[in-house]
Amino acid sequence: MATIRDVAREAGVSIATVSRVFNNSSLVSEDTAKRVMQVAARFDYWPNSAAQSLTTNRSNTLGVLLPDLFGEFYSEVIRGIDSLARRESYQIMLSSSHADNEEILMAARSMLGRIDGLLMMAPDDASADTVSRIQRRIPLVLLNPATDSPQNCSVSIDNYSGAREAVNHLLKLGHLRIAMVAGPQGNVDANERLRGFTQALSEAGHDPRDAIVVQGDFREPSGFSAGIELMNHVPRPTAVFVANDSMAVGLLAALESLGVEVPGDLAVVGFDDVDIARYLRPPLTTVHIDAFTLGQRAAQMMVSQIQSPEKKASHSIKLPAVLKIRRSCGAQPNWKVTERDKKSIIAKK
Repeated sequence: MATIRDVAREAGVSIATVSRVFNNSSLVSEDTAKRVMQVAARFDYWPNSAAQSLTTNRSNTLGVLLPDLFGEFYSEVIRGIDSLARRESYQIMLSSSHADNEEILMAARSMLGRIDGLLMMAPDDASADTVSRIQRRIPLVLLNPATDSPQNCSVSIDNYSGAREAVNHLLKLGHLRIAMVAGPQGNVDANERLRGFTQALSEAGHDPRDAIVVQGDFREPSGFSAGIELMNHVPRPTAVFVANDSMAVGLLAALESLGVEVPGDLAVVGFDDVDIARYLRPPLTTVHIDAFTLGQRAAQMMVSQIQSPEKKASHSIKLPAVLKIRRSCGAQPNWKVTERDKKSIIAKK
């Protein structure tokens, strides 16, 4: 295997110059950098990133720690982070914690020294101490944190307003018995969506304590079980707000198995607007969140923090959540191909 000495000798430069080229130093002229890279390509030279990090005190790697890696929401978050990271010449190191604080700490410890900063989702109420312990050791940006703190940099989704808008829509359609399939207890997204649900009912003069709330876990099977439970309730609800689209998919499957028509017998609204939501039968009315932008903005915040540590300032960004009305709520009689659909179809050709 070629070494840095081989590249330097062939290119007619010093070892330090080759090192500067691969560290993107501005001290090397464009012509010299081009010549070094051509020689490196011909020799199939791979720079030693560990050695580079000793010189620059940088690994050019961002750590990403999420509760789960399964499902479209997380894949879009990762895609957004990776898109920005590659644009800024960073790689990502990815791990999952299953929202367990001990696993979060274990993963963070294993990344220490190998990453320049950590993007982390710690969505449970009990994670504040864990976040504080990590933050003392490494630059940190939080995604959808359980609590806002003046010491934290974070990017989050306006779950509360999105849920409130969804329930207000059902109320405007004339529904009086609106149920909810909630997410896991202690999860910040689930809590905020439940808060938006209860607030909308209260503002409309309904007592939220009278509403049917079935506990779910953000996965399809819990949505299926919730659908069965709701249809056994007397009196049945006329509409249901589901805290995420995965559970809504399970719920729709349960309703179909019971012969319940949507939206004729039960109006359904979800949350997330995953791609499949538009192609369900009926297409799912849901609250759109931009998981790609969530990841991208968090990565940009982290890169800025790494590249200009002297300008580090704790701040938070909250991205909007917007209701997308389709047929499952009974308000849109015909499904039409939108511009977003057309772009998606063209992109996949």
